[in-house]
Amino acid sequence: MTASLISLRERLARPGLVIAPGAYDGMGARLIEQAGFEAVYMTGAGTSAARGYPDFGLLTMSEMVENAAVMARSIGIPLIADADTGYGNELNVTRTVREYEARGVSAIHIEDQVAPKRCGHLDGKEVVSRTEFASKIRAAVEARRSRDFLVIARTDARAMLGFDEAIARGRDALEAGADLVFIEATQTLEEVAAVPRLIAGPCLLNVVPGGRTPIFDLREADAMGYRLAILPGLMLKAAIEAGDAALAELKRTHIAPAVNANVATTFRRFGADEWDALRTRFNAGTPMQR
Repeated sequence: MTASLISLRERLARPGLVIAPGAYDGMGARLIEQAGFEAVYMTGAGTSAARGYPDFGLLTMSEMVENAAVMARSIGIPLIADADTGYGNELNVTRTVREYEARGVSAIHIEDQVAPKRCGHLDGKEVVSRTEFASKIRAAVEARRSRDFLVIARTDARAMLGFDEAIARGRDALEAGADLVFIEATQTLEEVAAVPRLIAGPCLLNVVPGGRTPIFDLREADAMGYRLAILPGLMLKAAIEAGDAALAELKRTHIAPAVNANVATTFRRFGADEWDALRTRFNAGTPMQR
């Protein structure tokens, strides 16, 4: 069975950490798939940045869902997507789940921040009550139409209320039916290692260079018991750095920077051969015979 035919739930049930690099558009999603990874993560921060905004909860549910739809249809491997706070109360969460699921997304995470939310590695966050968070997770679980659609419960409580409260919220989310727990912005390697043991259920690790959580070899995360690791800023950081370098070279030399591939080779990475085969098959441009 190929990776594209294995659901995310099935893959997570097998040994080994699933690593999902982050992207914010169809191009990045395809590059991740072509690099051999088993899943893609749609970053909310990157989706915001691609529209000219910081990660301050400024995008609507519809904007996030439509970006997820583009990414999901661009790849044959599971897409895990940021769904922020669920965009309101339990009713809004219900619609959020249905909209993402209808577009072929494999999993979303919903967090306990007060809207408008902020990046989990920034100061100034606020969280809703533990009871309200569990209720929203319960609503998300009940709203899905297929068990292959996973609900990931993210808590940002570590920064404001402490590590123990974050763990308690994660446990409550599991009891409410969450498939994985996401403790955001753990602050030491000791905390990172303790999460899977204390949650006693499937956990997600968020890898954010420059953020609150230490960076370490993901093979160690696998040994700690994590099932899924996301790297939200990977493609965003690469695009910014490569873009800055190309623009600086053009500004300095007034010559377009050299590339390693020609136009045709580049288009092949995005399905040109498949579309050319359709063009030939249907004899595009030839009038139909009556």
